Amino acid sequence: MKDASPEQAMDISQLEKPVLELEAQIRAMEMDPSLGKERERLAKKLDKLKVELFANLTDWQRTQMARHPKRPYTLDYIERICERFEELHGDRRFGDDAAIVGGMGWIEGNPVMVIGQQKGRDTKQKILRNFGMAKPEGYRKALRLMKLAEKFQRPILCLIDTQGAYPGVDAEERGQAEAIARNLIEMAKLEVPVVAVVIGEGGSGGALALGVADRVLMMENATYSVITPEGCASILWKDAGQAPKAAEALKLTAPRLLELGIIDGIVKEPLGGAHADYDAAAAALKEAIIDAYSELADLSAEQLVEERYQKFARMGSVG
Repeated sequence: MKDASPEQAMDISQLEKPVLELEAQIRAMEMDPSLGKERERLAKKLDKLKVELFANLTDWQRTQMARHPKRPYTLDYIERICERFEELHGDRRFGDDAAIVGGMGWIEGNPVMVIGQQKGRDTKQKILRNFGMAKPEGYRKALRLMKLAEKFQRPILCLIDTQGAYPGVDAEERGQAEAIARNLIEMAKLEVPVVAVVIGEGGSGGALALGVADRVLMMENATYSVITPEGCASILWKDAGQAPKAAEALKLTAPRLLELGIIDGIVKEPLGGAHADYDAAAAALKEAIIDAYSELADLSAEQLVEERYQKFARMGSVG
């Protein structure tokens, strides 16, 4: 393997530093009309800098982008791609898990059941959302909403963004593994179009529980893997500091997974990542979702189920 260039060796916070400094300079000039030409020159310089820095990110840098604290989450996208959204709560068995949000949304006037993992911004929200790690009642709520969508013949949209399912004792006591397994079984049999998009982190079974879909897409800087790079490095090399090496080996980024046939498409992000421009990221996501549903619109229920089965059966085949 070739030695990484200085830019490739940088953590994403170091990589972003000159971009943030230049953006601050441009903002400082906005109140002075006489600086218009200089501001325009710096804006062009900023675009060029972003291309140079973000065009060839390493897998580890993309992992950091997927985890960026300012990255748009499920509710940020719902707010921008849905004209209306009516959230629904509870699994009708135990309680309501705030780590998963779901409800009926309208995209271009068409009703869609939208379900996704939701992380928190501040400490209070992170605790409320359990850092986007769902418990069994979260996955059972998601399945309840999917079956409701199937009953009324509404397509389903899943937005995936989690490190993984919550591994706590209380979650295990309430049947975490069974809840995830039930979602996999039932999603495979849904007789309505299902589109899943990994918008940030797609971690392990916690992500897959919303990922059995007719079309699986990924945002450009998202990740999708059976384990985190840190977890993989701790197992293989007894050193979580080897996470960058593990990220390369796991092939967890969108371009690699598209090559392997695990996902069906990549949603392009704005220069600098989705957190650089929420509206542009949401517009690209909305267009990709509409295109995916258009491809599925003419398929019968039987065709959807059969093609979904074949899609996942092909994964991992050799020869």
